[in-house]
Amino acid sequence: MGLRAGAVRSVVAIGVLAAGVGCSTAAAPTAAPPPTGGHDRHPPTGTATATAAPAAPAGGTERLRVGERFSTLRVARPYAPAAPNGGTDEYRCFLVDPGLRRPAVLTGSTFLPGDPGLVHHAIFYRVPPADVPAARALDRRDDGDGWTCFGGTGLGGRGAGSQLGTSEWVAAWAPGGSAEVPTPPGTGHPLPAGSQLVMQVHYNLLGAPAGATDRPGIRLRLADPAAGLVPLRTELLPAPVELPCAAGESGPLCDRATATLDVMRRFGPQAGSIVAGLTLLCSPDGTPHPGGTQSCRHRVRDDGTVYAVAGHMHLRGTRITVELNPDRPGARTLLDVDPYDFHDQRSVTLPRPVRVAAGDTLRVTCRHDTSGRGRPAGLPPRYVVWGDGTTDEMCLGIVVRD
Repeated sequence: MGLRAGAVRSVVAIGVLAAGVGCSTAAAPTAAPPPTGGHDRHPPTGTATATAAPAAPAGGTERLRVGERFSTLRVARPYAPAAPNGGTDEYRCFLVDPGLRRPAVLTGSTFLPGDPGLVHHAIFYRVPPADVPAARALDRRDDGDGWTCFGGTGLGGRGAGSQLGTSEWVAAWAPGGSAEVPTPPGTGHPLPAGSQLVMQVHYNLLGAPAGATDRPGIRLRLADPAAGLVPLRTELLPAPVELPCAAGESGPLCDRATATLDVMRRFGPQAGSIVAGLTLLCSPDGTPHPGGTQSCRHRVRDDGTVYAVAGHMHLRGTRITVELNPDRPGARTLLDVDPYDFHDQRSVTLPRPVRVAAGDTLRVTCRHDTSGRGRPAGLPPRYVVWGDGTTDEMCLGIVVRD
């Protein structure tokens, strides 16, 4: 494996999530007001203002279609999140079992947070039957329900960063997400018989009341595989984050190396590999280039069709784009969110699915506010690199394709 190919596996798959997300892996949901609670503890970054997405077609997404059924899953008991290592964020993974005795196709999902004010985003990962024993072992090894899981789930070698490229994401929720997130029409995520789901919840505890708890869940919309739905997969397009301290700011964390060590202290040594891996993957000369605009080109590995796209940044993000074959004849923009609003991260179903071919290029570009206005009050100035925390930053494009 070459150096640049190996770098892909040293970059985190999240956000986003979460989602992202949104780190969502589905179509644009019905418009809804931004959620209240924890997300509103922080002001929007830069000059971004809340914008409402167009409403979904009349009729909503709650009605079951022929051959579909709902299945609702929740963790067994309320969980009290606690941020490790002096941070303000926890990523917690919970194993949930939809009881699939036969194959099914996931065609929609509704995230059910017990306390939306605590949740930055949630991502749901498919767990193949062969990986279920390993997931149960992770659950048993950690105290309390679930296990700590910054970056990835930790299953099958899929730790932090190893899911970039193609991911096992099958559902996600992020600020701005509405009641149900459907997959694009005629598509779905295959779920083999005996497979389960890991529910990864990013808890943002900055300003959260002491002793706060959450009992998250999800409602799945499931269809019969015989329906002939196009099977989906999620591909993630990360780019570096290299935001120096604003003019006039100073402090120990304004040093890039010191700031990277701080991210590693809060989220583990893999966080440093993520920062280094993004530089190797995306920088033409393999060195970081500080500034408010960062991008990365990702090569399409096989022919297919793109159905939906999304973008994920945190509080300092002001614009994110995803382009197909930039600077070439026939170039097109698949996503352009300007201004970006952390409180409205829903994904976008393309008006017409777009064909891609092996060798094509997808470029994600993020613009972040470098004035320091996106830094929550009370936190010291810092050089901002990619990090899992709400007060860190990300640049992540999400592509849903066959």
